[in-house]
Amino acid sequence: MTSLASCLFCKIVKGEIPSMKLLETDTIYAFMDIGPIAKGHCLVIPKYHAAKLSDLPDDQMNDILPACKQLAKATGAEDYNILQNNGRAAHQIVDHVHFHVIPKPAGAGDKAGLVVGWPTQTELSKEDITKSFEEMKSRL
Repeated sequence: MTSLASCLFCKIVKGEIPSMKLLETDTIYAFMDIGPIAKGHCLVIPKYHAAKLSDLPDDQMNDILPACKQLAKATGAEDYNILQNNGRAAHQIVDHVHFHVIPKPAGAGDKAGLVVGWPTQTELSKEDITKSFEEMKSRL
C-alpha cells in the first residue's frame, strides 16, 4: 500500500506534480488521465487519502458523483463508463481512491474506450445467491 507521503495522487492535489486540472472543490480534484484509453479520459479523486472506497469517510464523497456527471457531459460523448477499482485483484494500480470517466466514442464498438467482458457466474444457484444476500444484509 502506498503511504500518504509517496502517493502520486496526493502529490498532484498538492501541486507537487503537474496535472491538467479540470475541476476542483474542497473535497475533490479532477484532471486528465496521462495514459488515456479514449479521448477525454479523466479522473476524479478525493483530496482525502484513502486507498479504497470503503476507507473513504462518507463526508468526503459528496462531490464525487456530481463531478463525474459534469465531466461525462463535458466530454461530449453520448456513451461513457464511470469506473472505480479497489485492490490489485480488481485492477487498481494507484492506492488512492479514484474514478475514471471514460468516453466511448460513437461507432467505436469495442475498438476504443473501455473494453469490458462481463462473465456471468452461471454456477451460482438461487440458493447461493440467497445465501450471499442474507450475509450481506446482516452486515448492513
